[in-house]
Amino acid sequence: MTNREKNPALAGAATPGASAPETAAAGTATPGAAVTEAAAACVSALSEHAADLPFARRTRTGKIKTRVMGKQNAAVALTLGILAGLTVFSLVTMNYGKVAFFTAFGQAAEDFLMMMLQPGLAGHFTLADVVTGLFVSIALAVLTTFIGAVIAFVLSLFAAVNLSNRMLSNAIKALMSFFRAVPTILWVLVFTVAIGLGPEAAVIGLLFHSVAYLVKAYSESFEEVDPGVLEALRSCGASWWQTVFAAVVPVKTSEMLSWTFIRFEINFVNAVAVGAVAGAGGIGYQLFLAGSFYYNIHEVGLIVYLCLAVAVVLEVAATKLRKRYIVHS
Repeated sequence: MTNREKNPALAGAATPGASAPETAAAGTATPGAAVTEAAAACVSALSEHAADLPFARRTRTGKIKTRVMGKQNAAVALTLGILAGLTVFSLVTMNYGKVAFFTAFGQAAEDFLMMMLQPGLAGHFTLADVVTGLFVSIALAVLTTFIGAVIAFVLSLFAAVNLSNRMLSNAIKALMSFFRAVPTILWVLVFTVAIGLGPEAAVIGLLFHSVAYLVKAYSESFEEVDPGVLEALRSCGASWWQTVFAAVVPVKTSEMLSWTFIRFEINFVNAVAVGAVAGAGGIGYQLFLAGSFYYNIHEVGLIVYLCLAVAVVLEVAATKLRKRYIVHS
């Protein structure tokens, strides 16, 4: 006996060879009812033949498990459990000295709310000074990103395996990995000692990590180009530069734009962070003075809101430009 003979719900469902009048005569009043009846019939048929699945894992009530804990999921769960346990153990056994942890946590939350809800100036800076410092930090980020993108574009062409030989590609990737391994703040400190305080040290320090980051992003994007297109252009006698600007750049413009804007956002954050360290000024130096010298929460809140506004504007601009290039490509 077939499943349709066992279950009346399946008898009302349409068969592949049945016509529309036959289906309507079988008892399907509406499309929604037919779908519901067919789903119920499938569940019923699966339940009837569940005994034929000896390797299926079941619950205590006999139902088939739809989510099974595999080895990979078990390893992830075990790792997260160990990390959570170590975190709790550290919080319990940590020596806080004379500081009452929960009292300090409450005061920190109160200061945070004051900083976010009551931003303002307290006389240490004028609004013109803060806005000028903001544009100085943006200028550092723009200069670093532009120079870094140009250098990274050239290096990434030689770092891509499908556009260069493997030995040169591996050498560039290894060098870029070393540049990325060194933190940005350390590069800035190194060039601050070598060059001296000023925006030059900040730009060069930020440039190292920017170039290394973009070379990795660009080269991996170039390596995804269809090899058949490259081979077709080469067989037609196209030079290396003609191949790059005919098959690589037009296809990967959108991805390059996305990676560049992501790096620009990172460079702006880094420019704010290293503003005081490298003596480059900007809004980062004012943030350092407001938080560590004047201890004024309200000025810190205002500076944070200005940085947040810049981040939002950059995100909106990046989204619109990327959408435009995707449409035109």
